Amino acid sequence: MKPDHVLILPGWQNSGPDHWQSRWEALHGYQRVDQSDWMTPRRGDWMARLDEVLLGLDGPAVLVAHSLGCILTAAWAAHSRQTARVKAALLVAPGDPEQEALQIQLPSWSPVVLQRLPFPSVLVGSRNDPYCAEARARRFADAWGSRFIDLGDAGHINAESGLGDWPQGHAWLQELTKD
Repeated sequence: MKPDHVLILPGWQNSGPDHWQSRWEALHGYQRVDQSDWMTPRRGDWMARLDEVLLGLDGPAVLVAHSLGCILTAAWAAHSRQTARVKAALLVAPGDPEQEALQIQLPSWSPVVLQRLPFPSVLVGSRNDPYCAEARARRFADAWGSRFIDLGDAGHINAESGLGDWPQGHAWLQELTKD
């Protein structure tokens, strides 16, 4: 079943106008899941907001998560009763809130949930992501049951990575949502 809705799940501090998530939102009409606090995010609040948005949709959704949005997806899927509303997830550059530097700023996000997702997923990682080591991203993919795609040296796969509209990422999303 093809999804009726694509939900954009930005990470910590949101995705700016040059980020591929924002560009996809503008180009394709995807819906951003806005959070009440982008700067000091609380995992429980973000999970509740995702449930709220999904309950307001009139059909199935696909999640397009970046950074902390990936960690949100895993935590939400382990606790929500709404997981049947999600058909698939594209997870890009998961942040690692268990890194010492991030634990202080993101205390409610540890430990990272390492439970298989109840829907198909693809995790796109980078070899030189400052927010998540490649080995850690691969561990997340294994735990979540996600197919891992190695994007090479692409940093945090954000606006600074120079991806523009990131057509390759969108092609992976389209592949993931095929009937």
